[in-house]
Amino acid sequence: MSGERAMRDWYAPLEIYTLSSWLRAAFIVNLFLLSFDFLRGEGLVLSLLGILMLGLLVNTLPDGSASWRRDVSLLLSGGIIAIGVLSVLSEPIGFVLWMESWLIVPGAISLYWISSPHVSRWNREEMELDRIERGLARNNEYSSSYQRIGKHVILAHFAFIVLLPVLWIIDISLSPGNALGGSFADSFTTEHFSKILNGDQFWIWMTNSLIVSIGTTIAGLALAVPAAYAFSRYKFAGRDQAMFSFLLVQMFPGIIIIVPYFMVMKTLGLLNSHLGLILAYSVTALPLCVWMLKGFFDTVPRELEESALLDGCSRFEIFTRIILPLSLPAIAVTALFSFLAAWNEFLLALTFNTSNDMYTLPVGLASMISATGQSWGDFAAASLLVSLPVVILFVLFQKFLVEGLSAGGVKG
Repeated sequence: MSGERAMRDWYAPLEIYTLSSWLRAAFIVNLFLLSFDFLRGEGLVLSLLGILMLGLLVNTLPDGSASWRRDVSLLLSGGIIAIGVLSVLSEPIGFVLWMESWLIVPGAISLYWISSPHVSRWNREEMELDRIERGLARNNEYSSSYQRIGKHVILAHFAFIVLLPVLWIIDISLSPGNALGGSFADSFTTEHFSKILNGDQFWIWMTNSLIVSIGTTIAGLALAVPAAYAFSRYKFAGRDQAMFSFLLVQMFPGIIIIVPYFMVMKTLGLLNSHLGLILAYSVTALPLCVWMLKGFFDTVPRELEESALLDGCSRFEIFTRIILPLSLPAIAVTALFSFLAAWNEFLLALTFNTSNDMYTLPVGLASMISATGQSWGDFAAASLLVSLPVVILFVLFQKFLVEGLSAGGVKG
């Protein structure tokens, strides 16, 4: 009997273990969501009350020894659901519904599981030994599945936070007029996309951005690849100081170089030109590109080069026929970084270009929002079109990105 009693005291249903971890996660998320209520200036009292009841529920879950804990947990679960529903009814919009789901769903799951016959029987200490054994086997069988479900639900909710601004921009781009507010997906139109795609300015900006970004990528790789290989393979005077200076320049904000850059470009006659932006972007991105490639070159075994030297290859042949093919993932990552740095840069492009025909896409998009008028619908449509090349590049280079980013962190 003592062994049976010890097993009964030690055993707890999987639902109780799962609720203990899930409710703690919901409590932390609701603390985070409290900042949104504070910014909105609405629902703060209800949210605080819901968080308080979640905390009490975590600490009053049934433990198999006190029957009153089950009754209190059921009351708290019902109260949490009621608070969430009341908040949704007071402001029935999509974002509020998502926020309050962090109260309604945990409360509903708690109410369902705590009131289940299995948990009720365990809480009243009416479980036979064979039922406890089956419960232990059930805990072992389904615990990993419950944990996996909980992780995926939490990650899906956080993914919603990331996707919400994108969904909002899509809604604005497909809504008539230029209002930022309004109900989600209440109307549909493609007038903003038609206006952007049928206009001349957008394609001029797109052409300028493509020329500058591709030129920056080619120039950046032409400078960074041999420089990184030299820093990785050769010992020369000032090597460590040069690498330290590459890191040092990354500490300073880019705005401090605008005036010197502008004076140099003006002296060389490179204002309002593609070449001026390509040179500026290449020099700006060069330090980080060199560091990225050097980290990968350090992982390439030197024995490969030594074997090639014994076979009669020159240093140039070793670099072009052995090192570069092995380094394609790292080069792809560096190329993508250089392209995106030039594609998204705004400050230098605004400073060096004063002609609308030389604007790149970031500067062109900014010109659509002025003090006298805001074309939010056109701006949202253009923003989505500008993002498409970036998304396509990430999809195409996904394999190289994973290989390149992971290879530089592994020695050998």
